[in-house]
Amino acid sequence: MKDAAVTVIIPNYNGKAYLSDCLNSLRNQTFKDFEIIVVDNGSTDGSVELIKQVFPEVTLIIFNENTGFSHACNAAIKASESPFVALLNNDTEVSPQWLKVLFESMHGSKNTGMAASKILLDKMTIDSTGMLIYPDGIGRQRGRGETDTGQYDDKTDVLYPSGCACLLRRKMLDETGLFDEDFFAYCEDVDLGLRGRLAGWLAVFCPDAVVYHKYSETGGKYSEFKAFLVERNRIWVAVKNFPLQFLLKVPLYTFKRYIWQMYSIATKRGSTARFAGGVSASGMAAVFLKAYSSAAVKIPSMLKKRMFFKRRITALEFSNMLKKHEVSASELILKD
Repeated sequence: MKDAAVTVIIPNYNGKAYLSDCLNSLRNQTFKDFEIIVVDNGSTDGSVELIKQVFPEVTLIIFNENTGFSHACNAAIKASESPFVALLNNDTEVSPQWLKVLFESMHGSKNTGMAASKILLDKMTIDSTGMLIYPDGIGRQRGRGETDTGQYDDKTDVLYPSGCACLLRRKMLDETGLFDEDFFAYCEDVDLGLRGRLAGWLAVFCPDAVVYHKYSETGGKYSEFKAFLVERNRIWVAVKNFPLQFLLKVPLYTFKRYIWQMYSIATKRGSTARFAGGVSASGMAAVFLKAYSSAAVKIPSMLKKRMFFKRRITALEFSNMLKKHEVSASELILKD
């Protein structure tokens, strides 16, 4: 559909068990002016065969290996022409009004570059209602783990949306660039979202755009690989996007986070404790050392990328925006 208003992009890696639910929920959308592109990253579980046989309306882009979330999304964005791009995890189901609500929120506001969904882990538990940020570069879902009682049901400004389920304006992407493929996976939505905000684009949360998410079914919940990527990539997020006065404080915030992570392990609360339960102390140290060394190698490249696009808000305005949407170290580590 070359003239489709929206292209829905679904990166997939061995997600056959979830794809039918996801794609069937898209078939039930009340908004019909969209196309679907699934980017398969070297699946060996029959995902491609399933799509070809059961979902012939889906356009497939197939890679022979796992090229990462960022590369997969970029490949589909480049292959499409729609003025709006929706990103959707393969382990999700969307409500019938999902795309209609997101599209209408963007279509009616030319300054809005990003729209966030209400993402639920089940019928009552919140995964994300837009994103917050810890001041060393780690993103955190707003409302994550809370019971959904309508406390986030106001349509409101957010810092940026979760890449799990969102709508992006192509004009914003043309101005600020696509996902940074050096990230491979994790924090790439933080980077893209902050770039959008620096360029003056707004982000809105749409409480009626409901998505049900089987959290981290593809990437693994507390794997060493995920921990490495998050720790490395959050450094690149800060280097690429933070104002200088904010950037200089990053090591202090990281030190504070490490203290809370040690507390998490000692009290057996939060995701750090669960990760530590399956990894030795030396293994954890190795993950962090690898992350820092990998991040350091590309610091010069990230500094060059920092100058890639025109910033339309001042450093002070951006700093105030980060503070407005800041998450504390204790909430980041202990609230799960």
